[in-house]
Amino acid sequence: MLLAWLRRLHPGNFRGRLTLWFGLLSLTTLLIVGLYVGRIASLELAEFGGRTLHISARSAADLLASNLSERDREIRLLRESLVFANGDLHNPEIGRMLTVRQQTHDEYAWIGVVDLHGTVLQAPKDLLVGNKIGHWPWYQAALKGPYTGDVHEAQLLAEQFPQRAAKEPMRFIDFAAPILDAQGRVRGVLGAQAHWDWVIDMAEAATTQNATQRQLEMLIADVNGNILYPFHHTGSLQLPKPVQPDKPYEILRWNDDRDYLTSIAEVQAKTSTPLGWRIVLRQPLDDAVRPLRTLHRELEIFGLVVAFVFAFIAYRLATRVSQPIEQLARAVRDVERRDRLPVYPDEHKQINEIRQLSASIQSMTGALLRHEKELKTLNASLEQQVHERTEALSIANQELERLATVDGLTGVHNRRHFDARIKEAFQLLGRSERGFGLLLLDIDHFKSINDRHGHQAGDEVLRRLGQLLTQSTRVTDFVARYGGEEFVVLLPECTDPNEGSAVAEKIRAAVAATDFPEVGQVTASVGLSLARKDDASAEAVVTRADQALYEAKAQGRNRVVAR
Repeated sequence: MLLAWLRRLHPGNFRGRLTLWFGLLSLTTLLIVGLYVGRIASLELAEFGGRTLHISARSAADLLASNLSERDREIRLLRESLVFANGDLHNPEIGRMLTVRQQTHDEYAWIGVVDLHGTVLQAPKDLLVGNKIGHWPWYQAALKGPYTGDVHEAQLLAEQFPQRAAKEPMRFIDFAAPILDAQGRVRGVLGAQAHWDWVIDMAEAATTQNATQRQLEMLIADVNGNILYPFHHTGSLQLPKPVQPDKPYEILRWNDDRDYLTSIAEVQAKTSTPLGWRIVLRQPLDDAVRPLRTLHRELEIFGLVVAFVFAFIAYRLATRVSQPIEQLARAVRDVERRDRLPVYPDEHKQINEIRQLSASIQSMTGALLRHEKELKTLNASLEQQVHERTEALSIANQELERLATVDGLTGVHNRRHFDARIKEAFQLLGRSERGFGLLLLDIDHFKSINDRHGHQAGDEVLRRLGQLLTQSTRVTDFVARYGGEEFVVLLPECTDPNEGSAVAEKIRAAVAATDFPEVGQVTASVGLSLARKDDASAEAVVTRADQALYEAKAQGRNRVVAR
């Protein structure tokens, strides 16, 4: 039966040609439409996956850069304290100060003071006190200026802490700065070694969401492309050179001979010594394109099934149309052979078959149109999904932009946004001589507030202070949280010291007059600095404001000091 059916489909007869034509036409149409829809969906899915990868990598890099910059600045500011510059480096007060710092930032494995002979003088819990560490690289570098060291092993310090992983050595990063006397001469070194686990935890916290389901892997690479984390890749895996460095993501071949969808984000930390670290997120290409391959396979199967159905329908129609024609051909052959009387097709049947053929063609055309409509509906549904995902990505980008510029606790701008604004103001000063002022204020005895009333009450004080600063400044002024209990106010086009002092005094008085919930009266000290044409950078303005703030603290707090 099958052989008989195949003989009927011989391409030389009308029935076979009609069946093949309709089958090939439907298959070609479906393949073209399917490839077009699949290509659009593939491009949109690949774009969405790559940008999602880059957003995660960028978030981790920004978080890491912010924390590294904070630790570097903390060490540089701490060594400028008067107790270091003028006091005895053996003073127990220094040891208590270092202990408080370590308790405040548990990422510090060790923090201490070293004299010019390389002997450790002060450290929390007397850790390494009396040891000679003059040959350590960070100590040698800090004698010349502030220094931030790359990740390394430290056998002497590692012996003091429990091992995190059996096959992974303990590693640390260094922050150090020289201690100067009043004449600017080096009298010692303030150094700190932070746990490498602190860096890893920050990076993983920003990238591990849904990473297991998507088979993502987070790596940290140094400036030369060597893998610093995870440790089992160190020395064996090398970061490949991007083909298009400006593109947020691309497919790269790694030296493990596998292709990965890769996104690289530079850790732009403002440290004393540039580190050049990069956060790398990679996803095996097979996992990245698996949804696309599934979509293509489903479209191909769908096209083949529909083509088979169309071919079967075409065969049935061709059979009904070809019967009178075949009967007529047999009649012609009978006439030619003259061996028997020809039997012609019944005229009534012939007209009826033509009418049926017309109805069948209309039915087939209707089926094609319905199927085309179904494909258009499928295409519209896919485009709607792509639009919704694009819109969701846009909303996520906006939210990330807001989180990147606004402090989550106080609602005012954050340190990163402030750094960008003061840099713009300093550049404007150089081009148009339009000056600006800077207020740096700090809540007096804030640690006592936290100790006495709890951190929740302290957080409420910070939130209320952010509101007061916004209410006490002009619309054009820029209010930001600088770090901890410190806030900054950027005063555009403020060149008159009296004007800056008036704003600072207004803020100080508003704080002193406010009744803070659960705490009561709180005071704040304010340091004022105006930008000068001879300033080498915006950091000089911040430094003067910081020094003025320290003077206000030294003069009894709850006051404004300008420099």
